[in-house]
Amino acid sequence: MAMASLRTQIHRLPSLSKSLISRSSATAAAPSSSTSSSRKVSDRIVKLFAIDVDGRKREIVGLSGQTLLKALANNGLIEPASHRLEDIEACSSECEVNIAQEWFDKLPPRTYDEEYLLKKYARARVLNKHSRLGCQIVLTNELQGMVVAIPEPKPWDIP
Repeated sequence: MAMASLRTQIHRLPSLSKSLISRSSATAAAPSSSTSSSRKVSDRIVKLFAIDVDGRKREIVGLSGQTLLKALANNGLIEPASHRLEDIEACSSECEVNIAQEWFDKLPPRTYDEEYLLKKYARARVLNKHSRLGCQIVLTNELQGMVVAIPEPKPWDIP
């Protein structure tokens, strides 16, 4: 009964019925987006190499547009629970990484905030020129093959 009243209301409004028909035929004619979205994801894959605290070189996979922190956490190299936000104001520099020299120049320079945090939490307040915060490095396809090293935890980071 409800369908019958709906049909009569649609027939009374010819412009509405035409727009409903055109919308439904457009969605029915639309190709499946699963193949196009998988191609886009594969185009966004960035493969990196990370040297863990034990000295083992591991291949990690991230996506362009994602932070290095997210890629390292997804691959089990950084504890995700220690990084609540990927925001510089909430950072405690636990996501500090060392970037290989040949890749360091391909990254944008450190911001003032990033440099401040790295100095604040560095041992003896000496800044390692290869240190960066993983939460501040956004992966791009140009960083394909980049090598990063995960430093040993600082004594105050160990539970």
